[in-house]
Amino acid sequence: MNNQEIAKIFYEIALYLEMQDVAFKPQAYERAALNLETLSEDIEEIYKKGGLKALEEIPGIGKNMSEKIVEYLKTGKIKEHQALRKKMPVNLEELTSVEGIGPKMVRDLYKNLKIKNLQDLEKAAKAGKIRKLPNFGLKTEQNILEGIAFLKRSKGRFLLGEILPIVYEIIDKLKSLKEIKEITEAGSVRRRKETIGDVDILITTSNPKKVIDYFVSMPGIVKIWGKGPTKTSIRLREGFDVDLRVLPEKQFGSALQYFTGSKEHNIVLRKIAMDKGLKLSEYGLFKVTRGKRQETWIAGKTEKEVYKALGLDYPEPELRENQGEIEAALKNKLPKIIGYKDILGDLHIQSDWNGGENSIEELSEVAQKMGYQYLGISDHTKFLRIEHGLNEKQLAQQRKEIDKLNSKFKIDPPEILRKQNSKFMILQGCEANILADGSIDIKDDSLEKLDYVIAGVHSQMKMPKEKMTKRIIKAMKNPHLDILSHPTGRILKRREEYQIDFDKILRAAKETKTILEINSFPERLDLNDQNIRRAKEAGVKMVINTDAHHKDHLRFMEYGIAQARRGWAEKKDIINCWPVEKMLKMLK
Repeated sequence: MNNQEIAKIFYEIALYLEMQDVAFKPQAYERAALNLETLSEDIEEIYKKGGLKALEEIPGIGKNMSEKIVEYLKTGKIKEHQALRKKMPVNLEELTSVEGIGPKMVRDLYKNLKIKNLQDLEKAAKAGKIRKLPNFGLKTEQNILEGIAFLKRSKGRFLLGEILPIVYEIIDKLKSLKEIKEITEAGSVRRRKETIGDVDILITTSNPKKVIDYFVSMPGIVKIWGKGPTKTSIRLREGFDVDLRVLPEKQFGSALQYFTGSKEHNIVLRKIAMDKGLKLSEYGLFKVTRGKRQETWIAGKTEKEVYKALGLDYPEPELRENQGEIEAALKNKLPKIIGYKDILGDLHIQSDWNGGENSIEELSEVAQKMGYQYLGISDHTKFLRIEHGLNEKQLAQQRKEIDKLNSKFKIDPPEILRKQNSKFMILQGCEANILADGSIDIKDDSLEKLDYVIAGVHSQMKMPKEKMTKRIIKAMKNPHLDILSHPTGRILKRREEYQIDFDKILRAAKETKTILEINSFPERLDLNDQNIRRAKEAGVKMVINTDAHHKDHLRFMEYGIAQARRGWAEKKDIINCWPVEKMLKMLK
């Protein structure tokens, strides 16, 4: 939890410095923040073990930033950050969450209109004041109002990628107590919804008081809403609530089923129980003797026995949205959805060739430790200058490095892969740009030399629906384009999908054999679960990629797999569940 808080402060310092047109430092703070966000170990534990020296060994964290980290760990704040906020008293997090508003716009809005927060911004935009400012105009003002409306619809929700690591951390801490017998998350977190409101954790324990006392004493708690023998509620400094529920072992399964939800799934399940003369609740599944008003407990210790007693196959938590899973479970027709260990490689990775944090070799070493059989390097191409996109000549140079590394790995494969009797392979792709007219920003003869080509829309996202659809379909008809990246362009809690006719996109994908990406980056999760299911039903193949810009981002694969599971996808639907030979044959 410390990692995320310090990263947030470093990001804000970067924004404040960018407002002041300070050179280089903003990028240094951004890099440090990114590295802190992706650390697998709590920064406080690193400091306790190795002091300042251990902090300085973290990539992007030098002496100056190490001292700031220690300052935060000791005082809960950083003086430089406080001074910058005093000089420019604006709510940076709120204002920059509006699509299109960057730090310099925040500076100009404060300087000219004293806008400090989202409420001030909306008031000024509705009054027509923003359009009158230099370099703004009517269109910018309209976009700001649209962005604010979108944020309001997302209010009170947190990204799965923000919450899940914290949930894992809490569960790991509770598991360290010998009094814990069973423990798991429930609710929308267990169903792996893309955004989460709050968190439920269920336990059985031999000593409830000791566990609850430990729970409410954990660091990062800003409020204890209630503390009782069966339910304790807290709020974390990240802004969301966590409920800890203590259950009898006999009721753990029925309570887990109930608190996992969804509400719609549970309503149908209770009706099935009633039709069978049964009663289903968080306390168990009971046989009801109407005349005598008796209830006899028949199941509840595990979820599976509850579903079995109702005559259903067990639906995985990700499926429980009342979207046909109950009917399928009744008919023994549930799909065998993709598992969390079924992925053999990741095809959308950004290296230090185009502004990513790590070298191709460093990324490959992490992929091998994860048990992958292959890794695809897909750096941005030249249109994205801000990302240091590669041109045709640089792609050819990168190929030489990849060939050299492949030769190395084939001669001396890592131990983990030797045990699997297979060899690791690095593939070269790129993430090209679909320009406004549907053309690709790299010449065909260069694209032809790559193992595969990803392309996506990265500009002019407010095109009319028909025009955007034609733009994407034209790109898909390029014989070298294999994968359409983040196909709808959304950024969760920040930007809506661009307007496209998804049915036409699916037909074109089927015709051109274009693979649709399920982008695992926590802010994207694009395709969404409904579109994944539509693609599956249309016979369109998909790939789950992380879009990693740092080696620790490879762990984001879990979120994309969860999204695929929610969309009923099976191994046969996802090409990077396949061995490299079969996958490359599909791509080419």
